[in-house]
Amino acid sequence: MKKMIAKVLFGALCAALFNGCSDSRPVLNIYTWADYMNPDVIKRFEKQHNCRIVLDTFDSNEAMYAKLKAGAQGYDLIMPTSYMVGVMKEQGMIQPLRHELILNLGNVDRQYLALTRDPQMEVSVPYMISITGIGYNKARLGELEPSWNLLAKPEVAKRCTLLNDMRETIGAALKSLSYSLNTTSDKELAEAQQVLIGWKKNIAKFEVEEALRGLSSAEFLLVHSYNGDILQAMGENEGLAFLVPKEGTSIASDDMVIPANADQVELAHAFINFILEPQNSAENMEFVSYLSPNTEGQKLVSQEFRDNPAIFIDPAVLAKSEVIRDLGADNDKYTRVWDAVKAAE
Repeated sequence: MKKMIAKVLFGALCAALFNGCSDSRPVLNIYTWADYMNPDVIKRFEKQHNCRIVLDTFDSNEAMYAKLKAGAQGYDLIMPTSYMVGVMKEQGMIQPLRHELILNLGNVDRQYLALTRDPQMEVSVPYMISITGIGYNKARLGELEPSWNLLAKPEVAKRCTLLNDMRETIGAALKSLSYSLNTTSDKELAEAQQVLIGWKKNIAKFEVEEALRGLSSAEFLLVHSYNGDILQAMGENEGLAFLVPKEGTSIASDDMVIPANADQVELAHAFINFILEPQNSAENMEFVSYLSPNTEGQKLVSQEFRDNPAIFIDPAVLAKSEVIRDLGADNDKYTRVWDAVKAAE
């Protein structure tokens, strides 16, 4: 009897394992930022195209790039920031897009294409526009002057963080000095290096996701982060706030690209087209709290979203803000500054 029960259980286990492994649906592997898509939108695409989506995440463009250059494969869609798209294109890491498979390209707002390295969308399609700034505990710190110099304030010593992102963080230091975040001046970069070393003495760490959790729990009082991430945290904690420094900041477009060695090329195109549908675009915007350059999708978001100054920033500050550009051989200057800051005591 025990042998019979064992055989039945073994058979049931084998059947379960077999059925679990027999899912023949195609898999779309996406490499993106954390919490960057509405799960309901993902589920609809899976149902509509009878496929599965597998997400892998990165916390900086440099980390994503380094992983790919080290040989990581298997991704069908990646969402780098536009300056990194230029690097990847030059190095043959991404493939041209087939516009005949992306019929919703007409929904992309042409004025926002000026923020990208690919205004004709030859290899990339804009997904979201982000603004870098400072999230802080308003309940503890009160009203603050919107300035990068907050990172040096003794009131937040060891309870503030900087992004672990070379260009964003050096760019913040450059902006605090009223310099371009794309400067190639050795003098200006040397000054920014000293500013960053000073900030480093005041911060708890260079961090992204852990910093957001720490801000919500009041472990950290002030964090260098992206507007969408802070707005998501604000939705769960009314004591938090976001400011855009008066000296100007970084504005970025994160784009959708297809790797040169992608397996599911047509499915990746279908996903881009699906994301550009107005309803899907609107739901993604409301979920991630970033602005999508989708003219039809913007018509469907709530009035509260449209009135949010952390999404549509002050024109005077916008005029001082910039898009990070790939600087070619001069990127090495930033790498040297970053290495010196990280090594500083």
